Amino acid sequence: MAFEGLASRLQDTIKKLKGKGKLTESDIKEAMREVKLALLEADVNFKVVKKFISTVSEKCLGNEVLGSLTPGQQVIKIVNEELTNLMGVSESKLNYKNNGITVIMMVGLQGAGKTTMTGKLALLSRKSNKRPLLVAADIYRPAAIKQLQVIGKQIDIPVFSMGDKVNPVDIAKAALEHAAKNDNNLVIIDTAGRLHIDEELMEELQNVKSVANPDEILLVVDSMAGQDAVNVAETFNDKLDVSGVILTKLDGDTRGGAALSIREVTQKPIKFVGMGEKMNDIEVFHPDRMAQRILGMGDVLSLIEKVQADIDEKEAKELGERMLSQEFNFEDYLSAMKQMKKLGPLNKLIEMVPGMNSKELKGADFSQGEKELKKTEAIIHSMTKKERLSPSIISSSPSRKKRIAAGSGYTVQDVNKLLKLYDNMKKMMKQMKGFQKSAKKGLFGKLPFM
Repeated sequence: MAFEGLASRLQDTIKKLKGKGKLTESDIKEAMREVKLALLEADVNFKVVKKFISTVSEKCLGNEVLGSLTPGQQVIKIVNEELTNLMGVSESKLNYKNNGITVIMMVGLQGAGKTTMTGKLALLSRKSNKRPLLVAADIYRPAAIKQLQVIGKQIDIPVFSMGDKVNPVDIAKAALEHAAKNDNNLVIIDTAGRLHIDEELMEELQNVKSVANPDEILLVVDSMAGQDAVNVAETFNDKLDVSGVILTKLDGDTRGGAALSIREVTQKPIKFVGMGEKMNDIEVFHPDRMAQRILGMGDVLSLIEKVQADIDEKEAKELGERMLSQEFNFEDYLSAMKQMKKLGPLNKLIEMVPGMNSKELKGADFSQGEKELKKTEAIIHSMTKKERLSPSIISSSPSRKKRIAAGSGYTVQDVNKLLKLYDNMKKMMKQMKGFQKSAKKGLFGKLPFM
C-alpha cells in the first residue's frame, strides 16, 4: 500500500488528538513533532517538511482550533488542506490540442517504467477519443524498441520505429510526418534514459524537444526512489522545463516521499500515477483524494469512478434483474465474478473506503478472499454447461459432485459449500423480491411504525 508507514503514523497521531475534548498548545506541538518525524521517515524533502510543519502549526495554534468544541476535527481539516496544497490542490489535465497533432515526450531515467507508462498513457488517451501513435526513440537500451512494439500489439496501438541505427531526432521528425499522413492526432515519444543523469543524455533530449516541439514533457519517476526521485525531477526540470510528472510503482511498499516533495520542489504537477503492472493500472492524480487516503478518510469518488469505468452497466443491470427473478445460475455467477475481478485486488478497493485504518489493513489477509474466488471459479468451470444452467441437478447427484470436485482439484465438501451458498443467495433474492412487491403495493406505509 502506498504511504503505508506515513498514513499509519499520521492516523495514530490524529486519533490521539480526536480523543481529547480540549487541546492545549503543548498538545499541538507534540502532535506536530510526531507529524514531522512521520514525514521525514517517509523520505519527504527536509525543506518541504519544515515549511509544511510551520504552516500547519501556525494554523493549529490559532483560536479556530484551541477554542473549538471539536479541536481534533479542526486539526484534521487543516492537515488535510495542507497535504492537498503540498501535492498540487487539484488534478492537472493533459494539454490536448483541439486541432492538429498533440505531441507528448516521455523522459526519465532507465528503470523508472517509462516505456510501459508510454503504453498505459496511450491506452488511457483512447478514452478521450484520441488516435495515438507510439514512437520508439530509445535506440540505446537493448530490446527497448521491441518492448514498445510488444506493448503496442497488446493494446492494439501502432508503433513507429526506424530501428536502433537512426538518430532519435530524425526518428521524432519522421514520426510526426507519419502521424500526419495516417490520421494520428496524438504522438507519444518514448525517449532514451540512462542509469544516471549526464550531459549527453540531456543534450539529446533537448534536441528531440526542439524538433518535436512537444505540448507536454512528462517526467516518469520511480516513486520508490524516494529523495533521489526528487533530485532527478529537479535536474530534468531545470534542463527541459517539464510540464508534469508521472509517478510509477505507487502501489508498492513505498514511503511516499516523492509524491509529497516533487510538486513543492519543482512547482510542476503530478499528472498520473502507476498503481500496478497491468496496462490499465494508471490513475489521474488527485491531490485532494490522495490526502484523504493518507488520513484514512477514504476515496469514495475514485471508487465510484473505478466501478463506472470497469463495470459493464448493461450486463450488471441484466444480472441484477436475473438474480431478483431467481433465474440466475452458475453462468451468471461466473459473469458476476468476472465483473468483480475487473475492479482489481480487494485490498486496493478497501483503501478507498472511509474509516479504514492503514495499520488495520496491514494485518488483514485479503488473499484468503481472493483464494475463495479462484476456488469457486475452478469448481464452476468443472461443471458441464447443463449443470451450470441448472444447478439443482447437481444437488441430488453424488456422482456429479464427485466428478466436479475431481475436475476442479478441490473436495466434494467444497462443492457442497458452493451449492449451499447458491441456495442461500436464491432464498435471499426471493425475500428481496417480496420486499419490492410489498413496497409497490404500499403495505409498509400501513404499518404503525412507518
